[in-house]
Amino acid sequence: MRHEASPPSHEFEVVRDPLWNTIRLDPAAVRIIDTAEFQRLRYIRQLGLAYLVYPGATHTRFDHALGVYHLARWALGLLGDRGELDRVDPVDCKLVPYAALLHDVGHYPFSHALEELGEELIPSDHEQLAERFLLSDGIRGALEELAPDAPARIGEMIRGASGSPLQGLVSGSLDLDKIEYLRRDARFCGVPYGEVDVDRLLHAITLLADPETGRAEVGIHEKGLSALESLLFSKYQMFRNVYWHHAVRAATVLYKRLVQDALRANVISAEELVGQSDERLLTILELRAEERDNPAARRVAERWIPAVRRRRLPKRALEVPGEALRELPADVWIGQDTALREALEARLAAELGLEEGCVLVDYPEKPRMLGLDLLMLRRSGAVQRLTETGRAGLIDLPRVSGELYHTARAFRIFTMERRELDADRVLSILALEPDAARARLAAPEPLL
Repeated sequence: MRHEASPPSHEFEVVRDPLWNTIRLDPAAVRIIDTAEFQRLRYIRQLGLAYLVYPGATHTRFDHALGVYHLARWALGLLGDRGELDRVDPVDCKLVPYAALLHDVGHYPFSHALEELGEELIPSDHEQLAERFLLSDGIRGALEELAPDAPARIGEMIRGASGSPLQGLVSGSLDLDKIEYLRRDARFCGVPYGEVDVDRLLHAITLLADPETGRAEVGIHEKGLSALESLLFSKYQMFRNVYWHHAVRAATVLYKRLVQDALRANVISAEELVGQSDERLLTILELRAEERDNPAARRVAERWIPAVRRRRLPKRALEVPGEALRELPADVWIGQDTALREALEARLAAELGLEEGCVLVDYPEKPRMLGLDLLMLRRSGAVQRLTETGRAGLIDLPRVSGELYHTARAFRIFTMERRELDADRVLSILALEPDAARARLAAPEPLL
């Protein structure tokens, strides 16, 4: 008997989508979408400032959220047809599509860029912030009609903290978010890297009992492993060619510097970043910075805002493959020691004859780019867990994930005016432990 996870079809509204063609929205989804909190996602670009490099990348978090909702209903329908939802809490089955719909509701303007500023400058990541929006009057009212504790349950699913067997559909190694954004991002950037075999993957998804704990969770049948490997490789290719493209990263570090200066000049507070849209934030920063009279605020108004609006991106003064930093102390402290990285930027700016803030060091990180933790059903009926070490003869991409990670990654130094840096001299500093690097930057001898 078919598992009824959704209202009858005649109760649905229809949206036409360039990726999935027809997306049907049930009344609860329509009510959520019509809230001001969700409509804000129309004005947050999915890939931040990547549209300055890939002109088609103007798709939004709104589009993406509808797509993930669509995939969630599709996946639940397949699981229900096979009777796999019969032992799952019916409330969880009912709530998963709305968790999928709302998974990005907490995003900052220009998507992920601000999360790179770190906890010392921003309140939290977007998964944690989602709960604030789930408790807003409009969204909470729509969710509580589904279940009294729906906001709390959905918040746990978004954070990856739910005990539901369906948690993996919302946040996990094979979550629907990844499947959707890879396809959508590739389509709108005009690149061939994100063509994931969605149909094969969704038909291979199954609920499996963990051999060690007995708890049910989302897994995959062995017949879907080649499609899973294709998804992981697509993710690697998208990071290497789109998300970490040198010009996309130039735009990203420029925007980060803009917001960092605005926060430190008290042009805006960290809490005020929450709930803004892309253009609204830029407008607020522009208007307020013009009213302040301090160096950081002047940089925001006179340098950074015009640079973003007119696409005056910083130039690469140095690019070193991630492999060159492997095992060097800076592989850690560049990302974790903000003060030391800023001291390096300031010292380089002085030696290159540039104004304060005009050197930007960038070393993006995503350690678990190809992370995998997923149960697999063998054709023999045995259940095994696939991890980052992969499994010989079955799925080998995670086995080489470290190599692929450093291939996709690059250490770059950008400057607002064209300059060139000697790689060996810079690497000699990156080879120093944090205390030694601080001492070297404070010494009078030239770095370059």
